[in-house]
Amino acid sequence: MGAGGRMNETATKRDVFKHVPVEKPPFGIADLKKAIPPHCFNRSLSTSFYYLIRDLCAIFSLYYIANNYIYTLPQPFSFVAWPAYWILQGAIMVGLWNIVHDCGHHCFSEYPWLDDAVGLIFHSLVLTPYYSFKYSHRTHHANTSSLEKDENWVPKLKNDTWFVEVLSNPIGNVMMLGFRLVFGYPGYFLFNLHGRIYKGFPSHFNPLGPIFNDSERSQIWLSDAGVVAVLYGLYRIGTKTGFQWLLYIYGYPLLVMCMFFMLFTYLNHNHPSVAHYDSREWDWLRGALATVDRDYGILNTIFHDEPNAHVVHHLFSTIPHYHIVEATKAVKPILGEYYNYDDTPIIKAIVRETKECLFIEEDPEKKGIYWFSK
Repeated sequence: MGAGGRMNETATKRDVFKHVPVEKPPFGIADLKKAIPPHCFNRSLSTSFYYLIRDLCAIFSLYYIANNYIYTLPQPFSFVAWPAYWILQGAIMVGLWNIVHDCGHHCFSEYPWLDDAVGLIFHSLVLTPYYSFKYSHRTHHANTSSLEKDENWVPKLKNDTWFVEVLSNPIGNVMMLGFRLVFGYPGYFLFNLHGRIYKGFPSHFNPLGPIFNDSERSQIWLSDAGVVAVLYGLYRIGTKTGFQWLLYIYGYPLLVMCMFFMLFTYLNHNHPSVAHYDSREWDWLRGALATVDRDYGILNTIFHDEPNAHVVHHLFSTIPHYHIVEATKAVKPILGEYYNYDDTPIIKAIVRETKECLFIEEDPEKKGIYWFSK
């Protein structure tokens, strides 16, 4: 717990452009589970609430400092203090988001009703539709790296000539990166941007849309109600305190949270060395292994190790965040070359992946398997 960036410090260096194995692995999910200490699968209500309360205390403390002290700073000190607050508060909000994400996987506690209650409240507070994400995210975990059925970061094919011709250049890369970081989060929930193509209107806010089945639609309405209630509360706060105050205290940190979210989810699922599969080749285990662990330094701890232990999260999504580093260490010897870890500095990695992971092409020798290409 809390190993953060030290988890992979002994990892063997490899060529990050070398394709990882796509053959069916010599191990199964049962072999991996046996290697993980049994306690890693245990949900602790007290531990989960400890991390939740810790993040809430950190968020409130930063709010108190900003509201009572940063506002009194003269220029140019405030020009430095405000962005520092936005970045730090946004990063801690990502950690809170990841704890609530555990609720959707039912690894916050032993009580599904409690997980859903906590999830609905705190995801709504950061304008995320809880049940909508819970169900689409479940589909993502069930179909990771499937070109037909995955819900997140479905890559473009090279034969999409409009996409390639417009964006396959330095200016296009910068435009794509900026758009992805700023608009990717609301775009995904509003319009399923970067997701699977559906018929109809695949919005996470559309209870009647094609993302959800009939048994889920009533809970999508509940998710919408939670977000609408928070938006109304923010409107009332803004009318009393001023919308500039609301933007500085809440709006900009929320934007930073969304940008961090898009950054680490993109880097976990886009890498020059990993494959995507169509229906001829896809299977669940190879799809789950087509994810990448990254090192975010101190942010590993703030983000609760979700981005730097993402491979294990896809293999065993019911392991709570406070056990995934230990579980990763346990399965690495079995995974061998099938374990994907890249310690490239994050800024360098996002620039490289934006350039190198623009679209995919089918392997000329292995039909049904696709690799990123420039």
